[in-house]
Amino acid sequence: MSYLDNIRTFVRVYELGSMSAAGRDLRVSPAVTSSRISQLEEHLSVRLFQRTTRSLTPTEQGRAFYGGACEVLEAVENAEAQVVDITDNPRGALYVACPLGVGRRLLAPQVPDFLAVYPEVSIRLRLTDRTVDLTTEGLDLAFFLGTPEDSNLRIRKIADVERVLCASPSYIEKHGNPQTGEDLVAGGHECLNLRFPGATEFQWRLNTPDGPKRFRIAGRYESDDGDVLTDWALAGSGIAMKPIFEVAEHLQDGRLIAVATKNPPAPIQMACLFTHRRRQDPKTRLFMDFVIEKISAAVRDSELAAQLPR
Repeated sequence: MSYLDNIRTFVRVYELGSMSAAGRDLRVSPAVTSSRISQLEEHLSVRLFQRTTRSLTPTEQGRAFYGGACEVLEAVENAEAQVVDITDNPRGALYVACPLGVGRRLLAPQVPDFLAVYPEVSIRLRLTDRTVDLTTEGLDLAFFLGTPEDSNLRIRKIADVERVLCASPSYIEKHGNPQTGEDLVAGGHECLNLRFPGATEFQWRLNTPDGPKRFRIAGRYESDDGDVLTDWALAGSGIAMKPIFEVAEHLQDGRLIAVATKNPPAPIQMACLFTHRRRQDPKTRLFMDFVIEKISAAVRDSELAAQLPR
Protein backbone atom coordinates (compact mmCIF):
# COMPACT_ATOMS: atom_id res chain seq x y z
CA MET A 1 0.00 0.00 0.00
CA SER A 2 3.06 2.34 0.16
CA TYR A 3 2.57 3.68 -3.37
CA LEU A 4 -1.09 4.44 -2.63
CA ASP A 5 -0.03 6.12 0.60
CA ASN A 6 2.39 8.25 -1.40
CA ILE A 7 -0.34 9.26 -3.84
CA ARG A 8 -2.76 9.99 -1.02
CA THR A 9 -0.12 12.14 0.67
CA PHE A 10 0.57 14.01 -2.57
CA VAL A 11 -3.13 14.81 -2.99
CA ARG A 12 -3.45 16.20 0.53
CA VAL A 13 -0.24 18.26 0.19
CA TYR A 14 -1.55 19.63 -3.12
CA GLU A 15 -4.96 20.49 -1.63
CA LEU A 16 -3.72 21.95 1.64
CA GLY A 17 -0.64 23.66 0.21
CA SER A 18 1.61 22.56 3.03
CA MET A 19 3.64 19.51 4.01
CA SER A 20 3.01 20.08 7.71
CA ALA A 21 -0.74 20.61 7.23
CA ALA A 22 -0.99 17.43 5.15
CA GLY A 23 0.98 15.53 7.76
CA ARG A 24 -1.37 16.67 10.53
CA ASP A 25 -4.37 15.78 8.39
CA LEU A 26 -3.04 12.28 7.66
CA ARG A 27 -1.76 11.79 11.23
CA VAL A 28 1.87 11.30 10.16
CA SER A 29 5.01 13.27 10.94
CA PRO A 30 6.40 15.98 8.62
CA ALA A 31 9.37 13.72 7.95
CA VAL A 32 7.10 10.90 6.74
CA THR A 33 5.13 13.34 4.57
CA SER A 34 8.29 14.70 2.98
CA SER A 35 9.67 11.19 2.48
CA ARG A 36 6.51 10.03 0.71
CA ILE A 37 6.61 12.98 -1.68
CA SER A 38 10.29 12.36 -2.38
CA GLN A 39 9.62 8.67 -3.08
CA LEU A 40 6.85 9.60 -5.48
CA GLU A 41 9.02 12.14 -7.28
CA GLU A 42 11.82 9.59 -7.57
CA HIS A 43 9.40 7.00 -8.96
CA LEU A 44 8.01 9.46 -11.53
CA SER A 45 11.42 11.07 -12.24
CA VAL A 46 9.89 14.56 -11.97
CA ARG A 47 9.62 17.27 -9.35
CA LEU A 48 6.00 17.64 -8.21
CA PHE A 49 6.47 20.73 -6.00
CA GLN A 50 8.71 23.76 -5.95
CA ARG A 51 9.91 24.20 -2.37
CA THR A 52 11.29 27.27 -0.65
CA THR A 53 11.65 28.06 3.03
CA ARG A 54 8.35 29.96 2.95
CA SER A 55 6.23 28.41 0.24
CA LEU A 56 5.35 25.23 -1.60
CA THR A 57 3.74 25.33 -5.04
CA PRO A 58 2.95 22.53 -7.49
CA THR A 59 5.00 22.33 -10.65
CA GLU A 60 3.43 21.89 -14.08
CA GLN A 61 4.02 18.15 -13.72
CA GLY A 62 2.45 18.25 -10.26
CA ARG A 63 -0.69 19.97 -11.54
CA ALA A 64 -0.96 17.42 -14.33
CA PHE A 65 -0.48 14.50 -11.92
CA TYR A 66 -3.11 15.76 -9.46
CA GLY A 67 -6.11 14.94 -11.67
CA GLY A 68 -4.93 11.41 -12.35
CA ALA A 69 -3.99 10.88 -8.73
CA CYS A 70 -7.51 11.82 -7.64
CA GLU A 71 -8.95 9.37 -10.16
CA VAL A 72 -6.73 6.58 -8.79
CA LEU A 73 -7.85 7.25 -5.22
CA GLU A 74 -11.48 7.50 -6.26
CA ALA A 75 -11.27 4.16 -8.08
CA VAL A 76 -9.79 2.50 -5.00
CA GLU A 77 -12.39 4.12 -2.72
CA ASN A 78 -15.23 3.02 -4.99
CA ALA A 79 -13.91 -0.55 -5.07
CA GLU A 80 -13.55 -0.58 -1.29
CA ALA A 81 -16.99 0.97 -0.89
CA GLN A 82 -18.60 -1.87 -2.81
CA VAL A 83 -17.00 -4.39 -0.46
CA VAL A 84 -17.84 -2.32 2.61
CA ASP A 85 -21.43 -1.96 1.45
CA ILE A 86 -21.73 -5.71 1.25
CA THR A 87 -20.20 -6.30 4.68
CA ASP A 88 -22.07 -3.37 6.25
CA ASN A 89 -18.88 -2.31 8.04
CA PRO A 90 -18.00 1.20 6.80
CA ARG A 91 -14.54 2.52 7.54
CA GLY A 92 -12.26 5.39 6.63
CA ALA A 93 -12.28 9.16 7.10
CA LEU A 94 -15.13 11.52 6.24
CA TYR A 95 -14.17 15.13 5.51
CA VAL A 96 -17.11 17.37 6.44
CA ALA A 97 -17.48 21.16 6.31
CA CYS A 98 -20.21 23.07 8.10
CA PRO A 99 -21.10 26.68 9.04
CA LEU A 100 -19.96 27.61 12.53
CA GLY A 101 -23.40 27.94 14.10
CA VAL A 102 -24.79 24.81 12.47
CA GLY A 103 -21.68 22.83 13.33
CA ARG A 104 -21.38 23.87 16.95
CA ARG A 105 -25.05 23.56 17.86
CA LEU A 106 -26.47 20.91 15.56
CA LEU A 107 -23.86 18.75 13.83
CA ALA A 108 -20.97 18.31 16.27
CA PRO A 109 -23.21 16.92 19.07
CA GLN A 110 -24.28 14.09 16.72
CA VAL A 111 -20.75 12.98 15.79
CA PRO A 112 -19.96 10.95 18.96
CA ASP A 113 -23.21 8.98 18.61
CA PHE A 114 -22.46 8.23 14.95
CA LEU A 115 -18.89 7.11 15.70
CA ALA A 116 -20.17 4.89 18.52
CA VAL A 117 -22.30 3.03 15.97
CA TYR A 118 -19.57 2.97 13.28
CA PRO A 119 -16.26 2.65 15.18
CA GLU A 120 -14.07 2.24 12.07
CA VAL A 121 -15.12 5.63 10.66
CA SER A 122 -13.37 8.88 11.59
CA ILE A 123 -14.82 12.37 11.13
CA ARG A 124 -12.69 15.38 10.11
CA LEU A 125 -15.02 18.31 10.81
CA ARG A 126 -14.14 21.77 9.50
CA LEU A 127 -16.27 24.66 10.80
CA THR A 128 -16.32 27.83 8.73
CA ASP A 129 -18.86 30.40 7.60
CA ARG A 130 -17.08 30.97 4.29
CA THR A 131 -18.05 29.21 1.07
CA VAL A 132 -16.09 26.00 0.55
CA ASP A 133 -15.22 24.07 -2.62
CA LEU A 134 -15.78 20.34 -2.22
CA THR A 135 -13.51 19.34 -5.10
CA THR A 136 -10.43 21.48 -4.47
CA GLU A 137 -10.60 21.11 -0.69
CA GLY A 138 -11.04 17.34 -0.69
CA LEU A 139 -14.38 17.33 1.12
CA ASP A 140 -16.97 14.56 1.17
CA LEU A 141 -19.87 16.69 2.46
CA ALA A 142 -20.57 20.36 3.03
CA PHE A 143 -23.54 21.54 5.06
CA PHE A 144 -24.68 25.07 4.23
CA LEU A 145 -27.29 27.76 4.71
CA GLY A 146 -28.50 29.50 1.57
CA THR A 147 -28.26 28.69 -2.13
CA PRO A 148 -25.14 26.98 -3.54
CA GLU A 149 -23.47 28.41 -6.63
CA ASP A 150 -22.20 25.12 -8.09
CA SER A 151 -25.07 23.38 -9.90
CA ASN A 152 -22.92 20.30 -10.65
CA LEU A 153 -23.14 19.13 -7.04
CA ARG A 154 -25.94 17.10 -5.50
CA ILE A 155 -28.09 18.66 -2.79
CA ARG A 156 -30.00 17.00 0.02
CA LYS A 157 -32.35 19.43 1.72
CA ILE A 158 -32.59 19.37 5.50
CA ALA A 159 -35.02 22.15 6.42
CA ASP A 160 -36.26 25.66 5.71
CA VAL A 161 -34.77 27.58 8.62
CA GLU A 162 -36.72 30.47 10.12
CA ARG A 163 -34.70 33.58 10.91
CA VAL A 164 -35.24 36.58 13.14
CA LEU A 165 -34.02 40.16 13.40
CA CYS A 166 -33.09 40.68 17.02
CA ALA A 167 -31.52 43.18 19.39
CA SER A 168 -30.96 43.56 23.10
CA PRO A 169 -33.35 45.47 25.35
CA SER A 170 -30.61 48.08 25.94
CA TYR A 171 -30.26 48.72 22.20
CA ILE A 172 -34.02 49.05 21.77
CA GLU A 173 -34.26 51.41 24.74
CA LYS A 174 -31.59 53.65 23.23
CA HIS A 175 -32.45 53.47 19.52
CA GLY A 176 -36.09 52.38 19.36
CA ASN A 177 -37.79 49.25 18.05
CA PRO A 178 -38.11 49.30 14.24
CA GLN A 179 -41.30 47.67 13.02
CA THR A 180 -40.53 47.32 9.28
CA GLY A 181 -37.67 47.09 6.83
CA GLU A 182 -38.21 50.74 5.94
CA ASP A 183 -37.77 51.62 9.63
CA LEU A 184 -34.42 49.81 9.64
CA VAL A 185 -33.13 51.85 6.72
CA ALA A 186 -34.70 55.23 7.51
CA GLY A 187 -33.83 55.02 11.20
CA GLY A 188 -30.13 54.52 10.53
CA HIS A 189 -30.01 51.42 12.69
CA GLU A 190 -26.72 49.69 13.38
CA CYS A 191 -27.01 46.37 11.52
CA LEU A 192 -24.52 43.64 12.36
CA ASN A 193 -23.19 41.98 9.23
CA LEU A 194 -21.86 38.51 8.49
CA ARG A 195 -19.14 39.07 5.92
CA PHE A 196 -16.35 36.98 4.47
CA PRO A 197 -14.27 36.97 1.24
CA GLY A 198 -16.63 36.71 -1.72
CA ALA A 199 -19.70 37.88 0.20
CA THR A 200 -22.15 40.06 -1.72
CA GLU A 201 -23.27 43.57 -0.82
CA PHE A 202 -25.22 44.14 2.37
CA GLN A 203 -28.90 43.50 1.78
CA TRP A 204 -31.40 41.78 4.03
CA ARG A 205 -34.20 39.83 2.35
CA LEU A 206 -37.38 40.43 4.34
CA ASN A 207 -40.96 39.30 3.83
CA THR A 208 -43.48 42.04 2.98
CA PRO A 209 -47.18 41.97 2.01
CA ASP A 210 -45.98 42.15 -1.62
CA GLY A 211 -43.55 39.28 -1.24
CA PRO A 212 -39.86 39.08 -0.30
CA LYS A 213 -37.96 42.35 -0.75
CA ARG A 214 -34.31 43.27 -0.30
CA PHE A 215 -33.42 46.16 2.01
CA ARG A 216 -30.01 47.83 1.79
CA ILE A 217 -28.91 48.08 5.40
CA ALA A 218 -25.83 49.71 6.95
CA GLY A 219 -23.59 49.10 9.92
CA ARG A 220 -20.07 49.46 11.21
CA TYR A 221 -19.81 45.96 12.64
CA GLU A 222 -18.67 43.05 10.45
CA SER A 223 -17.43 39.54 11.20
CA ASP A 224 -17.02 36.20 9.44
CA ASP A 225 -18.18 34.40 12.60
CA GLY A 226 -21.93 34.35 13.24
CA ASP A 227 -21.43 33.81 16.99
CA VAL A 228 -19.53 37.10 17.17
CA LEU A 229 -22.60 38.84 15.74
CA THR A 230 -24.71 37.25 18.48
CA ASP A 231 -22.29 38.46 21.14
CA TRP A 232 -22.42 42.00 19.71
CA ALA A 233 -26.22 41.93 19.69
CA LEU A 234 -26.29 40.72 23.31
CA ALA A 235 -23.94 43.57 24.22
CA GLY A 236 -26.34 46.14 22.76
CA SER A 237 -24.22 47.01 19.73
CA GLY A 238 -26.88 46.55 17.06
CA ILE A 239 -29.42 44.39 15.25
CA ALA A 240 -28.51 40.94 13.97
CA MET A 241 -30.23 38.64 11.49
CA LYS A 242 -29.92 35.16 12.94
CA PRO A 243 -31.30 31.67 12.36
CA ILE A 244 -33.70 31.12 15.26
CA PHE A 245 -31.94 27.93 16.38
CA GLU A 246 -28.81 30.00 17.10
CA VAL A 247 -30.55 32.50 19.40
CA ALA A 248 -33.62 30.63 20.70
CA GLU A 249 -32.26 30.53 24.25
CA HIS A 250 -31.62 34.28 24.27
CA LEU A 251 -35.08 35.00 22.87
CA GLN A 252 -36.65 32.83 25.57
CA ASP A 253 -34.85 34.52 28.45
CA GLY A 254 -35.40 38.03 27.07
CA ARG A 255 -31.75 38.88 26.47
CA LEU A 256 -32.68 39.37 22.80
CA ILE A 257 -35.96 40.69 21.43
CA ALA A 258 -37.38 40.25 17.93
CA VAL A 259 -37.56 43.52 15.97
CA ALA A 260 -39.05 44.58 12.61
CA THR A 261 -41.65 41.87 13.15
CA LYS A 262 -43.94 43.26 10.43
CA ASN A 263 -41.25 42.33 7.88
CA PRO A 264 -39.53 39.22 9.27
CA PRO A 265 -36.62 37.69 7.35
CA ALA A 266 -37.39 35.17 4.65
CA PRO A 267 -36.49 31.59 5.67
CA ILE A 268 -33.16 30.22 4.48
CA GLN A 269 -32.51 26.72 3.18
CA MET A 270 -30.32 24.35 5.16
CA ALA A 271 -28.98 21.51 3.06
CA CYS A 272 -26.03 19.23 2.42
CA LEU A 273 -23.83 19.27 -0.69
CA PHE A 274 -22.02 16.23 -2.05
CA THR A 275 -20.73 14.90 -5.36
CA HIS A 276 -22.41 11.98 -7.08
CA ARG A 277 -19.37 9.83 -6.36
CA ARG A 278 -19.39 10.64 -2.64
CA ARG A 279 -23.08 9.73 -2.38
CA GLN A 280 -22.18 6.22 -3.49
CA ASP A 281 -19.83 5.80 -0.51
CA PRO A 282 -21.77 3.93 2.22
CA LYS A 283 -20.27 5.92 5.09
CA THR A 284 -21.24 9.19 3.39
CA ARG A 285 -24.80 8.01 2.92
CA LEU A 286 -24.97 6.60 6.46
CA PHE A 287 -23.68 9.84 7.98
CA MET A 288 -26.22 11.95 6.10
CA ASP A 289 -29.06 9.63 7.07
CA PHE A 290 -27.93 9.62 10.70
CA VAL A 291 -27.51 13.35 11.29
CA ILE A 292 -30.04 14.99 8.97
CA GLU A 293 -33.16 13.75 10.75
CA LYS A 294 -31.70 14.78 14.12
CA ILE A 295 -30.68 18.22 12.84
CA SER A 296 -34.09 18.84 11.29
CA ALA A 297 -35.82 17.93 14.55
CA ALA A 298 -33.49 20.19 16.56
CA VAL A 299 -34.26 23.14 14.25
CA ARG A 300 -38.01 22.60 14.65
CA ASP A 301 -37.72 22.33 18.44
CA SER A 302 -35.72 25.57 18.63
CA GLU A 303 -38.26 27.46 16.53
CA LEU A 304 -41.13 26.22 18.70
CA ALA A 305 -39.24 27.08 21.89
CA ALA A 306 -38.59 30.63 20.74
CA GLN A 307 -42.38 31.25 20.64
CA LEU A 308 -42.20 34.02 18.07
CA PRO A 309 -45.44 35.35 16.57
CA ARG A 310 -46.25 34.00 13.10
